[in-house]
Amino acid sequence: MKAVSLIRLGEKEERLKEALPNVEFVFTSGMDEINDQDKQDLDILFGVDKLTESFLEQCPNLKWIAWYATGVDKLPLAYLQQRNIILTNNRDAHVVQMSEFIIGYILADYKNMRTSYKNQVNRHYDGRLISKDLKGQSILFLGTGSIAQSTAQLANAFGVKIIGVNTTGKEVKYFDETYNIEELKNIIGSADIIINTLPQTSSTIHLLTKQHFELMKDTALFINVGRGSIVKNDVIIDVLKNNIIRHAYLDVFENEPLTEDSAFYDLNNISITAHISGNNTEFSDVVTDTFIENLKSFLNKNEVIENRVDTSKGY
Repeated sequence: MKAVSLIRLGEKEERLKEALPNVEFVFTSGMDEINDQDKQDLDILFGVDKLTESFLEQCPNLKWIAWYATGVDKLPLAYLQQRNIILTNNRDAHVVQMSEFIIGYILADYKNMRTSYKNQVNRHYDGRLISKDLKGQSILFLGTGSIAQSTAQLANAFGVKIIGVNTTGKEVKYFDETYNIEELKNIIGSADIIINTLPQTSSTIHLLTKQHFELMKDTALFINVGRGSIVKNDVIIDVLKNNIIRHAYLDVFENEPLTEDSAFYDLNNISITAHISGNNTEFSDVVTDTFIENLKSFLNKNEVIENRVDTSKGY
């Protein structure tokens, strides 16, 4: 069994070789460094790179891609499905960090931390600031996957109502109510906080329109840690410029990185983070642990046990 990396992993390389001595590991810095013989022989690709269908066609024995990221929308999914190549991602590696970020966004907003910091910078001491309680508020999650579930579990401690939408409306742990995504327009106006955690698929690109924001409460807080493509840039800019909702915390954007002249920087009711809600110091350890467990299962059963992606759905 030959497993070829698309990234260098430092000390984790020795850990992999020690944990799986029967696997032949080849470590590279990307597909351009993989020689013709390794392309012919490899069974597994792991890491991240700008994988192309033409490259994968040169890997006739490829059985599994262990993708060291969450989003898989840039991969040739139809081709992987056609060849029955297993695809796993690392969505669970970001769960703790992203759920903490979401709670942080909410608390920073509800407790006026942005205003307090501005006062600090302006050397202004204002003891009259009043903040709002989270208790009794309603949170609507677009998507009820692992990140949403982890955040919902934390949010329950604050006494909020948790609502979710997913593809079927199926019940989900930690959620008070769940609905089919087709019912979104009927329920979006009931939420105080709307959080997008959806992956990018053909059905989620530009899912949110201006009408959705117009249906929201004008006091609503919108948080996006899923994919920036959920809403067109000009739509969310127009919504915020015209104060259709109160505030937005955006970690992702339709086009990244933002340029210095981006209109987003001119808005006063937005808080921007630079696609960092999934970055954490423990990521490489978690990813390595998951890969080792999946690889052990693959060697024994020709199957993976964690984070398998349905290539027909894109998540």
